[in-house]
Amino acid sequence: MSPKTTESGGRTGQRERLLTPARITVLLLAVLALIFIFENTRATKIRLLIPEVTMPLWMALLGTAVIGALCGWYFMRRRR
Repeated sequence: MSPKTTESGGRTGQRERLLTPARITVLLLAVLALIFIFENTRATKIRLLIPEVTMPLWMALLGTAVIGALCGWYFMRRRR
Protein backbone atom coordinates (compact mmCIF):
# COMPACT_ATOMS: atom_id res chain seq x y z
CA MET A 1 0.00 0.00 0.00
CA SER A 2 1.42 3.37 -0.99
CA PRO A 3 1.54 6.18 1.60
CA LYS A 4 -1.00 8.26 -0.34
CA THR A 5 -3.82 5.71 -0.16
CA THR A 6 -5.83 4.49 2.75
CA GLU A 7 -7.74 1.30 3.27
CA SER A 8 -10.95 2.97 2.05
CA GLY A 9 -9.35 3.91 -1.26
CA GLY A 10 -8.33 7.45 -0.36
CA ARG A 11 -11.64 9.07 -1.30
CA THR A 12 -12.25 10.55 2.14
CA GLY A 13 -8.86 12.26 2.07
CA GLN A 14 -9.60 13.81 -1.32
CA ARG A 15 -12.95 15.14 -0.14
CA GLU A 16 -11.34 16.65 2.96
CA ARG A 17 -8.71 18.40 0.84
CA LEU A 18 -11.35 19.81 -1.53
CA LEU A 19 -13.62 21.18 1.21
CA THR A 20 -11.26 23.10 3.44
CA PRO A 21 -12.69 25.80 5.74
CA ALA A 22 -10.98 28.50 3.67
CA ARG A 23 -12.54 27.26 0.42
CA ILE A 24 -15.98 27.01 2.01
CA THR A 25 -15.63 30.59 3.30
CA VAL A 26 -14.56 31.89 -0.12
CA LEU A 27 -17.44 30.05 -1.81
CA LEU A 28 -19.92 31.48 0.70
CA LEU A 29 -18.56 35.02 0.20
CA ALA A 30 -18.77 34.61 -3.58
CA VAL A 31 -22.41 33.52 -3.37
CA LEU A 32 -23.24 36.46 -1.08
CA ALA A 33 -21.47 38.85 -3.47
CA LEU A 34 -23.47 37.50 -6.43
CA ILE A 35 -26.73 37.86 -4.49
CA PHE A 36 -25.79 41.47 -3.65
CA ILE A 37 -24.85 42.21 -7.26
CA PHE A 38 -28.04 40.83 -8.79
CA GLU A 39 -30.31 42.49 -6.22
CA ASN A 40 -29.09 45.92 -7.39
CA THR A 41 -30.80 46.20 -10.75
CA ARG A 42 -31.52 49.94 -11.08
CA ALA A 43 -29.82 51.99 -13.75
CA THR A 44 -27.13 54.33 -12.53
CA LYS A 45 -24.80 56.91 -14.02
CA ILE A 46 -21.13 55.96 -13.91
CA ARG A 47 -18.26 58.19 -14.92
CA LEU A 48 -15.50 56.35 -16.79
CA LEU A 49 -12.63 58.86 -16.77
CA ILE A 50 -14.26 61.36 -19.14
CA PRO A 51 -17.54 59.92 -20.53
CA GLU A 52 -20.56 59.38 -18.31
CA VAL A 53 -22.52 56.21 -19.07
CA THR A 54 -25.82 54.90 -17.76
CA MET A 55 -25.93 51.18 -17.09
CA PRO A 56 -27.53 48.75 -14.66
CA LEU A 57 -25.76 48.82 -11.32
CA TRP A 58 -25.46 45.02 -11.29
CA MET A 59 -23.41 45.17 -14.48
CA ALA A 60 -20.98 47.69 -12.98
CA LEU A 61 -20.66 45.68 -9.75
CA LEU A 62 -20.14 42.41 -11.62
CA GLY A 63 -17.52 43.99 -13.89
CA THR A 64 -15.67 45.36 -10.88
CA ALA A 65 -15.80 41.98 -9.12
CA VAL A 66 -14.47 40.16 -12.21
CA ILE A 67 -11.63 42.66 -12.64
CA GLY A 68 -10.75 42.33 -8.95
CA ALA A 69 -10.80 38.53 -9.13
CA LEU A 70 -8.57 38.53 -12.21
CA CYS A 71 -6.09 40.89 -10.55
CA GLY A 72 -6.03 38.74 -7.41
CA TRP A 73 -5.55 35.55 -9.46
CA TYR A 74 -2.73 37.15 -11.46
CA PHE A 75 -0.79 38.39 -8.43
CA MET A 76 -1.24 35.15 -6.47
CA ARG A 77 -0.02 33.20 -9.51
CA ARG A 78 3.11 35.38 -9.73
CA ARG A 79 3.97 34.79 -6.04
CA ARG A 80 4.43 31.05 -6.53
